Amino acid sequence: MLSMPRDAWSKLPANVRGALLIAIGSLFFAANDAMVKFVGSDVHPVQIALVRYSMGILLLLPMFVRLGLSGLKTGRAGLHLARSLVAGIGQVGVYYAVVNLMLADATAISFSRPLFITVLAVLLLGEAVGWRRWSATLIGFAGTVVMVRPGHMGFTPASMVAVVSALLFALSLVLIRRLSGTEPPPRILFYYHAFGTLIFLWPALRLWVMPSALQWLLLLLIGVLTTIGMVCFVRGFAAGEASIVGPMEYTRLIYAALIGYFVFAELPDAWTWVGAGIIVGSTLYVARHEAMSGPRPLAG
Repeated sequence: MLSMPRDAWSKLPANVRGALLIAIGSLFFAANDAMVKFVGSDVHPVQIALVRYSMGILLLLPMFVRLGLSGLKTGRAGLHLARSLVAGIGQVGVYYAVVNLMLADATAISFSRPLFITVLAVLLLGEAVGWRRWSATLIGFAGTVVMVRPGHMGFTPASMVAVVSALLFALSLVLIRRLSGTEPPPRILFYYHAFGTLIFLWPALRLWVMPSALQWLLLLLIGVLTTIGMVCFVRGFAAGEASIVGPMEYTRLIYAALIGYFVFAELPDAWTWVGAGIIVGSTLYVARHEAMSGPRPLAG
C-alpha cells in the first residue's frame, strides 16, 4: 500500500482499507515466523524475544517521545507488568512451537486464541455468554484437539506449547481490555515493550549464544517485521469494522502454508486442514455473533 498514491488509497472504502492492512500485517507476521524458524534451531527463544522487544522500543521511540513523560505516566504499572509477563511467556512459547512444528500447524493452533478469550472473558470480566457462543467455542476446541491429536504417534510437546501460548495470549488480550479503560494504546505499547525487555534481559544474557552475521540480520528482521505487522493491525482495525476486517487475519494460515511448502518443504496433512477449518469456522461464528449482539453486559 506504500506505493499506492495517497489519494487513491484514501478513496477506497474504509472496510477495504482495513481488510488490506490486516492482510498485509498477516503477511509480515507469517514472514516473521519464517525468520524465527531459520534462527530458532541455534538461538534460544528467550534471546529472540529480547531482541524482538528491544527492537520494538527503538522502532516506536518517536511515538513514545511525542507522548512525553506525562503521556507515559500510569497508575496501573502492576497490571502492565502482569500483561507483559503473560504475553512474554506466550511469545517464547510461540517461538518454540514455530521452530518445532510446521508453520501451518503452529499458525492454525494460534487461531484458537479467540476461543480462550470467550472463557476468560466470562471468568475474569464477568461477560455474559449465550449458548450459541459456548457451542461454537466448544466446537472450536474440538478442532484444536483434532490438530494436536493427544495420544497419536504424531503428537509432540510443541503442540501443547502452542495451545498454552494461545491461552496466554488470550489472557494478555483480556488484560488489555482491563487496561484500555484508562490507558491509551501508545501507553500500553510502551509498557509492553519496556517491561518485556526488562523481563527477558537477564535470562537472555544467561542463555546468550553469539549469533552469526546472518543470524543477527534475521533477528533484527524479526523485530522489524513484528512491529510493522502490529502497526498494520492497529491501523486496520481503526479503519474498518472489526467483524469485517478481522477475518482477514486468517490469510496468515495461507501465507504460512505457502512459506512452509516452498521454503521448508513442509506439507501439512489432512488433519491439519480439518482442524484448522473447524477452528477458523468457529472463531468466525463467534466474531460475527459478537458483532451482531453488541457489547456484552458484565455480571455483577
